[in-house]
Amino acid sequence: MTFSLNYSSLRHPEDEQQIKKLISQCFAEFLTESETYFNRIGSQNFRILHHNDQVIAGLAIYFMGQWYGENLIPMAGIAAVGVAPEHRGKGVAFQLLSHTLEELYHSGYPISVLYPATQVLYRKVGYEQGGSYCLWELPTDTIQISEKNLPITSISPINYEQFEAIYQQQARKNNGNLDRNFAIWQKTLEVQGKQESYAYLIGEKNQPEGYVIFTQEKGTNGLNLILKDWVLLTSDSVKHFWSFMAAHRSLASQVQWRSSPMDSTLLLLPEQTAKIKYQKRWMLRVVNVPLALSKRGYPQGIETELHLEITDDLIVANNGKFCLRVSQGCGEVTPGGKCNFRLNIRGLASLYTGLFTPIQLQLLGDLDATPDAIEAATIIFSGSTPWMPDFF
Repeated sequence: MTFSLNYSSLRHPEDEQQIKKLISQCFAEFLTESETYFNRIGSQNFRILHHNDQVIAGLAIYFMGQWYGENLIPMAGIAAVGVAPEHRGKGVAFQLLSHTLEELYHSGYPISVLYPATQVLYRKVGYEQGGSYCLWELPTDTIQISEKNLPITSISPINYEQFEAIYQQQARKNNGNLDRNFAIWQKTLEVQGKQESYAYLIGEKNQPEGYVIFTQEKGTNGLNLILKDWVLLTSDSVKHFWSFMAAHRSLASQVQWRSSPMDSTLLLLPEQTAKIKYQKRWMLRVVNVPLALSKRGYPQGIETELHLEITDDLIVANNGKFCLRVSQGCGEVTPGGKCNFRLNIRGLASLYTGLFTPIQLQLLGDLDATPDAIEAATIIFSGSTPWMPDFF
């Protein structure tokens, strides 16, 4: 760079216009689509690098939460990272992300998550693979389930507040699921063009056991049911849901939904006819090591310690020794310790979410630990496969 860049939030209307144009150019969107995206997130949640009155790069932050071990962890979701074409390849994106992570650290956010366009850049600032985003597809004529023991009620108009409490009951039990903010709910429930959404509550209205929200799109062999959001809290609701999907088979040939790579509801199907059509991994960055470890939930009924030594090239305060004491599902972190579990900040990300086990991280060369420490860490970070149904 031949001149210095300054990091800030948006300062005036001209910044807003420039960041909208930058989003439009970087992500091949019409300017009207960029304005819709901008308004959904809110001007206060954008950050930029600028030189005088020229915006060089920018990104958006979703301030929300993510569930781990049934504890809700404050999380900053990073999106729309863009650099003006004439300034690419000069380390501008690295500088933008470094400033953002420094801000998040001082603001008290333990973790940050993003979907990478390229892993190389984000690994340079400490992000690593954290969990999965999967799109499943299933032929409706192979479901072959007909168990309708619950009432099902059409809901119109569709308002996220009708489903939020039901969603949270399921999300808290799945590592990586979001505590959605308003912008994420808007994105989840939005429809394109002339599509119409259909929403149904499963179970009694005063004690719902799940819901499903979907659209219908024309496919090559009939309609496709596209699930925009769905929650199932009981075995009866799972059976009724699949029966409801099967009832569409005369007109709809396929049903698509987003779920875990280990979707347990598929165990009810007679055959393995569901396929993962698309899979991507999101990345997580531990922004504040002691805060992230102390806020996470852990398995009940264990009393143990893990003595970590962390290296972090970006956030100096994360370097050093930490002792994690786990008791009755809670973690307590103090400085110091025996230093028998050494890993860098990226390796900690994949361990923290539970995407990879300590043995797998050791095999990759990301972990240096004693057998006893590996055994303790395997128990501490055990849990459900990390995933989320939301893309941002």
